Amino acid sequence: MVIKVFLASSSGSTAIKKKQQDVLGFLEALKVDYAPLDIACNEDNRMWMRENVPVEKKPTNGIPLPPQIFNEESYCGDYETFFDAKEDNAVYAFLGLPPPPGSKEAKEAEKAFILENGPVENGTVENETVESETVENGTDDAEDEENLEAEEVEEENLDDDSLKAPVKQEEAQEEVEDEEAKEEEDE
Repeated sequence: MVIKVFLASSSGSTAIKKKQQDVLGFLEALKVDYAPLDIACNEDNRMWMRENVPVEKKPTNGIPLPPQIFNEESYCGDYETFFDAKEDNAVYAFLGLPPPPGSKEAKEAEKAFILENGPVENGTVENETVESETVENGTDDAEDEENLEAEEVEEENLDDDSLKAPVKQEEAQEEVEDEEAKEEEDE
């Protein structure tokens, strides 16, 4: 998949030049393959860009300004939507590309997937490896379903903010007690 960035090489507007540089610089920093397409020197590029920007995304005068970003034939957005995606750490999603493994966006996507679908076997969850669970220990399908239901209830409880504070207080109290016990042992 090639990202197409429509630019104006001879723009008189410094604002447009800065926006174009910002988009290209960020794509280069992410090592995203892209093709800069000049609309100032190439009438075909200009016409293609104008025809393929969705009507609801065009300004009131009907002529979209560069930079305009596409993934092949699919419209991604203009500078403002790119900037919003950058601020939200969602540039790969904005571009319609899979995030590279280990990136912040990949970790957020993995968290969202786990919340929707439950833990993944033989996968990773926030830098911790999830061990494969086997049925060798004699559990049957009914027990597996009960375990799954318990995990779902546990996940629902994790989303409830009222339950988070008491858990943190209990953990803090346990840490204090552990430290006091260590100090007594040292004396």
